[in-house]
Amino acid sequence: MKKVSLAILVSLSAVTGAAYAQDNGVMMSTDPAKAADVEQRAQDLQNRQQAMESAPAMPMKHHKMAPHHHKKAAKADAASS
Repeated sequence: MKKVSLAILVSLSAVTGAAYAQDNGVMMSTDPAKAADVEQRAQDLQNRQQAMESAPAMPMKHHKMAPHHHKKAAKADAASS
């Protein structure tokens, strides 16, 4: 019975915390200057997103690879001497 009570208490605590976190996220204002500022920020953000979508994709930079070492052909060198 203690385990069930503890589980219920923990779950109610989590739900309460989530509800409290959501309440503080939205503020209402009747100030026209604040409203204009928010609208301007939203427009700037939308313009940036559209610019990023329309911009050509940047090519990925590849890591420099070490030069390949080739074995010398012993028979070819001996035959040419």
